[in-house]
Amino acid sequence: MPPRPRVARGARAGAEARAVRATVAAPLQLDGAREGVQHEARALGLSGWVRSADDGGLIVHAEGRPNAIDALIAFLTAGPAGAGGSGVEIEEVPLEGHEQFALRGVSAGVFVVKEHAASTHHFDMRLEVAGVMRSWALPKGPSLDPAIKRLAVEVPDHSIEQNEVEGPTGTGGVALWDRGLYEQGGRVAWPEALRRGHAVFVLHGEKLRGGFALQRTRAGAKPQWLLVKRRDEQARPASDVVAEQPASVLSGRTLEQVLVAARAPANGC
Repeated sequence: MPPRPRVARGARAGAEARAVRATVAAPLQLDGAREGVQHEARALGLSGWVRSADDGGLIVHAEGRPNAIDALIAFLTAGPAGAGGSGVEIEEVPLEGHEQFALRGVSAGVFVVKEHAASTHHFDMRLEVAGVMRSWALPKGPSLDPAIKRLAVEVPDHSIEQNEVEGPTGTGGVALWDRGLYEQGGRVAWPEALRRGHAVFVLHGEKLRGGFALQRTRAGAKPQWLLVKRRDEQARPASDVVAEQPASVLSGRTLEQVLVAARAPANGC
C-alpha cells in the first residue's frame, strides 16, 4: 500500500476553489509520469502545472474544485502512470489563476537571437511557435538585468530553415548571436498568451538563460512589446551581456568581423 500523503495544516476543503502543491518523492520511473499527471489533471478539470524535481521526483501545482483536487491527490499517492514513488507531501497554497495544466521543464522548440547590420543596427529574437519562428526586433538587444526593459517590435515570422544563416545580406550582414531551446511558461497556454499580449518563457541558450517575459504595450501594424528578464538565479543586475559577449555562437566572430570577411577578396585574386 502506498504511503498516505501528508497534508499541511490550514486546508480549505470547504472553499469553492482550492490549490495545492504536491511533491512526489523519488525514486520514479519518469518516462510518461509527467504526461500521466497532466492527462489526469485535465480529465479532472484542474489547472496548474507539473515538472520534474531535482531529485528525480515530481512537483505538481493544481487548483480547482476541492473534490477534483482530492481525486488528483489519490492518483498521485497511487503513483502517476504506474511510476511508483516513496511518498507524497501536500501543501495548501494560494490560488494562482492558471488557465491550463501545463508541462514545465519540457522544451517547446528552439530560439535564436541574431545581430543585424542593416539600415539600422538591431537584434532579432525568434521563438519557435506552431512551426514558424515568431520574431521581434530589439533595437538595443537583450539584457540579463531585470531592471532593464528592452523595446521589442514584432516583425513578420521567419522560417526555421533561416535559423543557422549567417553572413552578408543585401543591406549589410547578420551574425548568429545566441541559440538554444526554450520552455513556454505562464498561466495561459501558448499561442493564446501571445495573442493576449503577455507571454512568459525560459531560455536555455549559450548566452541567455532563465526566465523572460514579453509584454505588449502598443498594437498596430508593428506591435510594440517590452522584453524583461525575470528575477531568478540567471539574472545579472547591472550587466551588459551584448557588450560582454559580442561573438557569434556559430562562427566565433563578431558581426563586424563577419562583414569584413565578406568584403575581403578571395585568395589569389
